[in-house]
Amino acid sequence: MAESAAVEFRIDRRSGVATYLQIVQQTKQALRLGVLEPGDRLPTAREVVEATAINPNTVLKAYRELEREGLVEARRGLGTFVRRRLGGAAGASAADSPLRAELADWARRARSAGLEKDDVGALFTAVLESTYEGAHSAGPYDDGAHGHGPYEGAHDGARGGGTAKGTQGGASGNGTRKGSARGG
Repeated sequence: MAESAAVEFRIDRRSGVATYLQIVQQTKQALRLGVLEPGDRLPTAREVVEATAINPNTVLKAYRELEREGLVEARRGLGTFVRRRLGGAAGASAADSPLRAELADWARRARSAGLEKDDVGALFTAVLESTYEGAHSAGPYDDGAHGHGPYEGAHDGARGGGTAKGTQGGASGNGTRKGSARGG
């Protein structure tokens, strides 16, 4: 049996985004970044529940949505496995390699300057949001001018709630539950 990939989910109960959608979005992000590759097994529902204290049906709903989109497949008795990558996977495009190199260099400088990983993530998110503000029509994940979207507070440490600490992004605040959704 395949070992579970190194993906861990962070659940932010204050974000306004449904828990199952947070799992879907974080899985897609892991696919874009190359953290998950075709053939990797996702954590079992039990592993995610143990790490995040969410309902197992929520995990199953997220996995069904990912399966509906053709990104994963459930194999009876074995688990849920990645079928394909998403467009922005690291190394997938020669066009993004100079930008990736610049971003990696910037991240190293930020770390050398003493910034914590969560601070760097929050800073990048804030800059990204301000860069793309007004560049697209308001959607379900757009804070708009009111600051009431799911990314509100990303730059001020206000994110928290049930958290499975790991490789997925997002700053965590006080009152987090930390665990791992890794399999064995």
